[in-house]
Amino acid sequence: MRTVNLAEARAWGESVLGELATVVVGKRDALEMVLLGILADGHVLIEDLPGLGKTLIASSFATVLGLEFGRVQFTPDLLPADITGGPYLDPTDNRLRFRPGPLFANLVLADEINRAPAKTQAALLEAMAEQQVTADGTAHRLPDPFVVLATENPIESEGTYPLPEAQLDRFLLRLRIGYLSVDDELELLDARATHRRPQRPRPVTDAAGVLAARATLGGVEVGRDVLGYIVALVDATRRHPQLAVGASTRGGLALLGLARGRALLAGRDYVLPDDVKALAVPALAHRLVLRPEVWARDIDTDQIVAEVVVATPVPGGPAELAQARP
Repeated sequence: MRTVNLAEARAWGESVLGELATVVVGKRDALEMVLLGILADGHVLIEDLPGLGKTLIASSFATVLGLEFGRVQFTPDLLPADITGGPYLDPTDNRLRFRPGPLFANLVLADEINRAPAKTQAALLEAMAEQQVTADGTAHRLPDPFVVLATENPIESEGTYPLPEAQLDRFLLRLRIGYLSVDDELELLDARATHRRPQRPRPVTDAAGVLAARATLGGVEVGRDVLGYIVALVDATRRHPQLAVGASTRGGLALLGLARGRALLAGRDYVLPDDVKALAVPALAHRLVLRPEVWARDIDTDQIVAEVVVATPVPGGPAELAQARP
């Protein structure tokens, strides 16, 4: 397996983000969040309105990272075999063989994921959790790396199925892209009005490079004070009076992996509380379940995690934390 050091991994991340920025205008923060999810070996849920570039981000990541790209448009009539693949009769020798479905790719765009029925969601959950699919009683391994980048429209409910909590918990993070700034949107429209062709991204790495960059996260140190801070945030969600279900242990692990990735991209070999604070909402909010009476008051889980971050004591300053590194 290819290996890189922390400095090389940081330069790798900068080259990836720099190339993506030539295609995706004005969304550096969102691009960085998706890259953190990929670095931390997780799946990413983008929940936002149509027309904000979710599909462009997914396809551009696949190209720039040199990964095989698969896309599934989720619909209410989508069957498990439509995404996993299934057996077929090979006419050359009259034997049953397995035809892989679109999940057999390194980066899979699950577009409008909440439109698929329960059986199809269950098949996707197995792929996300176990990196395999089961067809006709036989398990088939998915490629490595394997990342699901799913999209969801938060304002349209007709013809949709709420994602089960177990599946939401399998997403390492949830993010929202938001609208472009006025200046960025003007630049985008001006480019189209003057017939300037959009940039096409180029590959700057490959699957082996992604795996090598992932492996460096283990070299980013996390002091016990910071680990205690992560546990305190997760525990505070479990005791919050407005929540029926708090964050799982998987949520704490997600926050740890994302914080390590953020430190890496910042050029540090250790995690600071600021890394944890910056990622608490995208790592934890989608794992929480509101009490019914709170949901009716139009309070969302992002607000609650933000309040938990403010209320939870932060460990000492950078110098003290650096001295406490393991």
